[in-house]
This record gives sequence, C-alpha cells and structure tokens, in this order.
Amino acid sequence: MSYIWIAVGAGLGGMLRYWVSGMVARFGPDTFPLGTMLINISGSMFIGFFAALTGPQGRLLVAQNTRLFVMTGICGGFTTFSSFSLETLRLMQDRQWGLATVNVLGSVALCLLGVWLGNQLAAGLNQR
Repeated sequence: MSYIWIAVGAGLGGMLRYWVSGMVARFGPDTFPLGTMLINISGSMFIGFFAALTGPQGRLLVAQNTRLFVMTGICGGFTTFSSFSLETLRLMQDRQWGLATVNVLGSVALCLLGVWLGNQLAAGLNQR
C-alpha cells in the first residue's frame, strides 16, 4: 500500500511542478532556469517543515503512509534536481559559466536555507 501512496503523491507533485514551471516561464527570464531553482527552494523548505512538524518530536503525528505520500511522493515528484543538473550542464556547454555558477551556488545555498527555514518554522509550531 505504501507504494500506491508514493505513486499518487509523485503524480501530484509532478503536476504541481509542471504548473509552477509554466507560471514562472510566462513571467520569468527564458535564459535562466528560474522555475527549477524556485521549485527546488520551495520543495526543500516544505520538506524541512513537514519533516520537523511530523517527526518524533513534532506537533503533528501522522501515519507512516502519510509521511511517505508527502515527503517521498509529493516532494519527490515536485523537486527537480535532475532537471537542475541537466540545465546546469547545458549552461556549461553553452559556455555560460557565470549563469551556471549562479545556478549551482544559488540552488544549493538557497535550498539549504529553505530546508532550515522550514524546519525552524515547524520547530516553532511544535513549541506552542
């Protein structure tokens, strides 16, 4: 049953990723993979938040299948680290070294910040 929950979550996460990417593409630059970066940052923030909120010391106790549905399924289908890697490679192949560097450093640093922020937000809720 766990595999079904993960598959459903991954499908929903993938659809959400497609929608967010489309919205960013309409309004953002087409020379930089901003949509992928924003997806990775927000996905990292959300998984940090949910993991802390529903973890052993969390305020909200949920079933293991719920954690699998959200964290492995939705977050796994939503975040796009493989797309990030391919887009960075393409920037490097196009000799756009500055943009490739911004993409790598920005994505890694901001995703770490996002996961920390989400974790802190949930930890604050857990204290109440």
